[in-house]
Amino acid sequence: MRVILRTVSELCITVGTLIVLFVAYVLFWTGLRAEGAMNDQIDRLHAEWSRGSVRTQAAAAPRTSGTAKPPKPYRPGEPFAIMYIPRLGSTWNKPVLEGTGTGTLKKGLGHYARTARLGGQGNFAVAGHRRTYGDPFRDFPELRPGDAVVLTDGTAWFTYRIDKGPYKTVPTDVGVIDAVPRKSGYPRPGRYLTLTTCDPEWGHSHRLIVWAHLDSTQPVEAGEPGALRR
Repeated sequence: MRVILRTVSELCITVGTLIVLFVAYVLFWTGLRAEGAMNDQIDRLHAEWSRGSVRTQAAAAPRTSGTAKPPKPYRPGEPFAIMYIPRLGSTWNKPVLEGTGTGTLKKGLGHYARTARLGGQGNFAVAGHRRTYGDPFRDFPELRPGDAVVLTDGTAWFTYRIDKGPYKTVPTDVGVIDAVPRKSGYPRPGRYLTLTTCDPEWGHSHRLIVWAHLDSTQPVEAGEPGALRR
């Protein structure tokens, strides 16, 4: 009996140690790796933009000719924009990559591939982790109507204003990223932004959603928009 008790105790200690190590891995190590990956994506974008390699037509700019070339499609798994949300902190900035696959969301926020382009007509929808992999949307519940969500693609600044949310729904409610998002309250087509993340904080049984409309657009040469200078 004494041997059995000792064996069980040792097994409990071993299992407990493994659990602690796993939690440390999830909370610390994946966070460090994700922060590094996101910073790398942002540095990469800044380097491309400084070389002048991004010279695409801004999505919100009106077409002046029927022969104008359409903008290049976003490349799967590649970064194309940086997002800033002042409500989440003056230093909060995250890269936006094309696609929402597991590998992509480890490096930043992910653009739902079949939704609108940044600043374009329709619904530009973006997903991000609430916890793990850098916790980009950890404070998502703090977002409020009127908050600014600012993005740049190296050619222009796009400032969206949140109209509704956080709204809680289930993962199968894909209508929240429709061109005119279901339950958003928008009555007609426009230039919208949808942000999505998991809920509860350490689970994924539900989703939290916020919806925003495009409030203003300005070229990068004009400097940072007012929402980032407050």
